[in-house]
Amino acid sequence: MSVFMLFAFAAAYFCTAGCVAHADVTHPAAASILPPPSRLYGDLFVAVQTAQIYPDQKTFVDAMPDTDPATIIKLYAQQKNQPGFSLKRFVDTHFAPPVDRPVTPPPNQGLRAHIDWLWPRLTRTSVDASRYGSLIALPKPYVVPGGRFREGYYWDTYFTMLGLQEAGHEDLVDDMLDNFAFLIDTIGHVPNGNRTYYASRSQPPFFAYMVTLAARVEGDKVYQKYLPALRREYAYWMEGERTTPRGGAAGHVVAMRDGAILNRYWDASDTPRDESYLEDVRTAKAAPDRPAPQVWRDLRAGAESGWDFSSRWLGDGKTLTTIRTTSIVPVDLNSLMFNLETTIAKGCALTRDAACVADFRARAQRRAAAINHYLWNRHGYYGDYDWQLDKPRDDLTAAALYPLFAGAATPGRAKETARHVRDTLLQAGGLATTTLTTGQQWDAPNGWAPLHWIAIEGLDRYGETALANEIGTRFLAGVKHVYATAGKLVEKYVVEGSGAGGGGGGEYPLQDGFGWTNGVTLKLLDRYGD
Repeated sequence: MSVFMLFAFAAAYFCTAGCVAHADVTHPAAASILPPPSRLYGDLFVAVQTAQIYPDQKTFVDAMPDTDPATIIKLYAQQKNQPGFSLKRFVDTHFAPPVDRPVTPPPNQGLRAHIDWLWPRLTRTSVDASRYGSLIALPKPYVVPGGRFREGYYWDTYFTMLGLQEAGHEDLVDDMLDNFAFLIDTIGHVPNGNRTYYASRSQPPFFAYMVTLAARVEGDKVYQKYLPALRREYAYWMEGERTTPRGGAAGHVVAMRDGAILNRYWDASDTPRDESYLEDVRTAKAAPDRPAPQVWRDLRAGAESGWDFSSRWLGDGKTLTTIRTTSIVPVDLNSLMFNLETTIAKGCALTRDAACVADFRARAQRRAAAINHYLWNRHGYYGDYDWQLDKPRDDLTAAALYPLFAGAATPGRAKETARHVRDTLLQAGGLATTTLTTGQQWDAPNGWAPLHWIAIEGLDRYGETALANEIGTRFLAGVKHVYATAGKLVEKYVVEGSGAGGGGGGEYPLQDGFGWTNGVTLKLLDRYGD
């Protein structure tokens, strides 16, 4: 397969995936956006992941091939049935696995100094990324989370930006905004991360919040600069809104029975995730009563949510094989969409586009009404709704605070939600993600930096400052404790019980670095003191 054919195949793949396909394969992005490794390598990919050549399934899909995929496929076909063939030796010959960069601090480095020390060590450039690897090249520098997360991630970046701005790195804030606008322009949306295997889905749409963050320092010109990208992102999430029948769903759109339009998480692909291939194959096999593509779509949609995985998405609340993400209207996503609508309305007001202002203000009003109708739980807090079963999901989770963060909550309901959060989710180390312990990482006993920031900002917005401060100071104390004892900032933390520590559960070991923890921690240090 020639390089040109690979690019043509990539364009067809992404168009099928619901993305913007560009006919001009010489566009700077096109040379980076090949199909994902599972499509490029076919039988070789399946063989490598099934044999577990690398302990982490993400390693192979991040590896750098020594030549074009067509040549490697041809060599594999010629050699695989020869006597003495070694799959591991073949992979070692033709692929260079990624090398993680250690972030061990110098001795006796304080927490604030460590975060400042980390920024350059987590900053990457990919302008000259290999044309055959899975990394999608971006025009400007960006900050990665750290550890096995060697690329930029969509929603992580907002919380990382909080710290970058606090530390005076406005240049990096602008660079990453430009990168996201570039991705929206060339792919049609911001992918989960800048890897080809992430391009069939997005992540929680925080781009509008990033624009607002930059505008606070740089002025309203930021809204005008990124307004076209904001509108294109909105179109991606809302594709099908006019054609989806009531009581049905298409892509990210859910048309409720009364005509209200809400959104769900969705992935354009229904195959095992490249980066978790074997895990997904095994999950589908353990659910014989469900079609495998349905299971894989729901797993991928769970990955788009950022909460991969959580009892929020599980039919029985505890077993991954019952995952039903695409059947659920999530409170966090729809709060973010409300903010996207209000941000577009603001941008249109600055450009004096009256029709756009009227349209998006009306959209935001309808969204807020639908949130307060469908996503208000009869038990007294905001939560998710199962549109297929036509009933609310009753478990209280940290996502309940998103309507407060976005400003879509009513004052009375904000107060009632705060009371339930205080009574149920507040723990010794901060805010528990859910009330259930399932072994999934987005459940108890774990707490996450981004959810703490959402809670603090949302509660402050509605005058619940005492609870906001309690959540913030408890979480910061846990982060300080782990840094004092382990010398690192980590992806997630145990917030329950008397001893704070790094969190667990999920598909991979605890990672350190860590982009969004660094950003939120720096904000909390400046808010509550060292």
